Amino acid sequence: MNARVAAILVVLLAVLGGAALLYQREQGARRPDNAATLGRTLLKDLQAADIATIRIVEPKATLTIQRKDDRWVIAERADFPADTGKVREFVLKVIGLKIGQSEPLGEKDRGRLNLDASGTRVELKAADGKDLGVFTVGRKYFKREVDNPAKAIPDGRFIALPSEVGTAYLVGDPLTQAAANSAEWIDRTSFQVEKVKTLDVRFPAGGAWRIERSGDNAEWKLAAAKPGEKLDVSRANAASYSLQLLELADVAPKDDADTGLDKPIAVDATTLEGLSYAIKVGKLAGENYYVSFTSSGNHKAEEKAAREKMLSQHVLLIPKSKLEDTLKPRAELLEKGPQKK
Repeated sequence: MNARVAAILVVLLAVLGGAALLYQREQGARRPDNAATLGRTLLKDLQAADIATIRIVEPKATLTIQRKDDRWVIAERADFPADTGKVREFVLKVIGLKIGQSEPLGEKDRGRLNLDASGTRVELKAADGKDLGVFTVGRKYFKREVDNPAKAIPDGRFIALPSEVGTAYLVGDPLTQAAANSAEWIDRTSFQVEKVKTLDVRFPAGGAWRIERSGDNAEWKLAAAKPGEKLDVSRANAASYSLQLLELADVAPKDDADTGLDKPIAVDATTLEGLSYAIKVGKLAGENYYVSFTSSGNHKAEEKAAREKMLSQHVLLIPKSKLEDTLKPRAELLEKGPQKK
């Protein structure tokens, strides 16, 4: 290689090196200021085993889920059991939250993103009451335009930390369970009346009916049937079998006085296994009935007996759809005669 070629190569290397350096500086200048936070865990060092209380505060409601012994309960529902699986899922989601984006947060932005008092405050506390993690869940984030944001599942949520008042974070989890709504947290397992033998329904405004059978495969009979009346067996089956499929929609607060249980529909049932149920059905609240009950007799399963004993101490909310076959008026249990021309 002669001296002239060597000199040219040296010049080229210098030019290329300078260009690379310039490109690197330009890329660094373009890099967002918040790049260091992207992908960072939102709540560092939070451990599931340390959490003893989850407190969720909305503008008009508060819900407190507490760990007691080996179970989780809802304080505002007289320690009604929470669904342990739902609690575990929520805790793991919160622990795993990663920052997808961060932006400066001014006072106007705080209101616009519901990261002020209009948002939902989530507090995770230790057994001694110490805060382990606190954040505000704000407005939903959608990657595309939706017709009804209130019902659509978001792609993420805006989050604010009290220790970082000037920053809004975006996380990729919708956090739909971050709500002070006991229906989102309760164990929905209800009492269930299986293998019904007799079923009495009495309405507060008047009217009643009773069906009964002698065995599991025996035909249903309508008590005090009038001449010409014939029981529709399929409707009798539906009325009795529906009590085996009951589930909870929610649990009423202890101070809820407007339940209609002072003048209820009375549903009394006995089973082929010797159990008795006295069920009161109150007023309809939205799509759910207020319900209370007592039971007597010896359960074969201790776990079911313990669950029923606990449930009987609360006013329950049971979906209308689960009770409508049982609450039919007497006339609708009868076979329809031939229509007159």
